[in-house]
Amino acid sequence: MNLTGKKEYFEKIYAPVGTLLYKLHFPANLITFLSLLIGTASALAYYNGNLIVAMSLLATSGIFDLSDGIVARLSGKPTKFGAVFDWIADKWVDGLVLGVVGYFYADPFWSILAITATMLHSFIKPVVYAEIGYEVKIKGKIKDPLENVGFFGRPETHIFLIIFTILEKLNAPIGLSYGIKIITLLTLFSLLHRLVYLYKNFGEISDE
Repeated sequence: MNLTGKKEYFEKIYAPVGTLLYKLHFPANLITFLSLLIGTASALAYYNGNLIVAMSLLATSGIFDLSDGIVARLSGKPTKFGAVFDWIADKWVDGLVLGVVGYFYADPFWSILAITATMLHSFIKPVVYAEIGYEVKIKGKIKDPLENVGFFGRPETHIFLIIFTILEKLNAPIGLSYGIKIITLLTLFSLLHRLVYLYKNFGEISDE
């Protein structure tokens, strides 16, 4: 799917929210923190079985996460701390939500596997930055060797979670128990895709 690669298209949808937050003088780091808090509330809602609330909070957390970068660019005040904080907030939310859904709607094994898969799928990128490097950084975003590589990332995970939450609420045969397994397997296959790509392009010993 790789919705991240179509970011410019989807930015037209959530950009108005970022623009509004900028006009209301919300600092970018505060928006990131709110995304973290709302995402945490989503995990608690999943824990308590409040599925509609949980998926609504998850979607809201995602919109805030996308909006902080817009506010930083509009304000002309992007910071290195903000970029790091954004990564940490994302992984905090992902770990909690996937962990809770996996543990309480499937079993502990899938909870652990889901968290491990999503963390490795994300953190392979900073490892690549450190070990291989990257071409350029534009408006706070890094153009790196894994640009548009990997077909199932954070946006796809959230969309699938919301879809399977709706199915769970409707008592459909396929709910969150199946959903967390599908999300985990697709994330692992996407991670494998990234590893194979890196091996093909950077697996040979350098002449330098």
